[in-house]
Amino acid sequence: MTDLSKIPVTIVTGFLGAGKTTLIRHLMANPQGRRLAVLVNEFGTLGVDGDILKSCADENCPVENIVELANGCICCTVADDFIPTIEKLMALPQRPDHILIETSGLALPKPLLKAFDWPSIRSRITVDGVIALADAEAVADGRFAVDPAAVEAQRLADDSLDHDTPLAEVFEDQLACADLVLLSKADLVDAALLDAARAIVTAVSSRALPILSMSEGVIDPRIVLGLNAAAEDDIDARPSHHDGDGDHEHEDFDTVIIDLPEVRNPEALAEAVRILAREQHILRVKGYVAVTGKPMRMLLQAVGERVRTQYDRPWGAAPRQTRLVVIAEHDHVDEAAIRAVLQLAVQG
Repeated sequence: MTDLSKIPVTIVTGFLGAGKTTLIRHLMANPQGRRLAVLVNEFGTLGVDGDILKSCADENCPVENIVELANGCICCTVADDFIPTIEKLMALPQRPDHILIETSGLALPKPLLKAFDWPSIRSRITVDGVIALADAEAVADGRFAVDPAAVEAQRLADDSLDHDTPLAEVFEDQLACADLVLLSKADLVDAALLDAARAIVTAVSSRALPILSMSEGVIDPRIVLGLNAAAEDDIDARPSHHDGDGDHEHEDFDTVIIDLPEVRNPEALAEAVRILAREQHILRVKGYVAVTGKPMRMLLQAVGERVRTQYDRPWGAAPRQTRLVVIAEHDHVDEAAIRAVLQLAVQG
């Protein structure tokens, strides 16, 4: 790459909990000789994903090359947040060879693509590709299928599901902008369900797309980086439900930050999260847990009833505090009820 060449950018999009951060961690660990920079956007003020990525920083992607934009979707705050942040990354003393952007799970990629046409950056940067992640198990269950008949053909229909929900529109818009679709968490489904997920993505997509399966975020970086799609040049070929709508709003979703004391029984807390998913339709829970007697902090991440925990690093000088961010559709947010379920688990 010469100083006159454009810096390639890969946009990693996908629904809540699809595995975007895990994929970016893998790319950071396997940069193929590139010096990387990362911009991570989260819905809500608790920057869990950015903190995870900073813990993976190394000489190929140092901490100063990892930037968080929290409590504001970059597809809605392009001028105020995204453009200045991209300009800062491009102005780093050691210019990055490639920039990775992790959108929030609620972001629409098309407004972000349009931002790359801004005069201040267009001559210096290009969208190498848009990678859409889709949870293989969720897609196979037909949760985000636009065509109920296609789901029924796979015998995976959920008759109680309304396919016109905002969640379905987000899913469809993310696929419509993609250059490559990765079915994540493929190790959690069998071959029949994986084939069903591929069929549903194909039915929903507005154009033919390569669809690959992936487990634990592991995929050959040569497949993901270096697509040379120049996606900013064919925006019209990437339709959106929100074309012509003006500003994109997130009124359909809310976040609640829950602070709790130390937890004696982590499994009881995990079960409480599963109860929230079943009874209160919570989409996503993530955050850090202070476990009694443990010097390491526990990272908790949940998508629906699937809860994963791991001890990621010592608390050190940081205050030992359990803090979780809970994301749900607006009509399903009952902060008092959410808090009650979690506090009961802590006290038990």
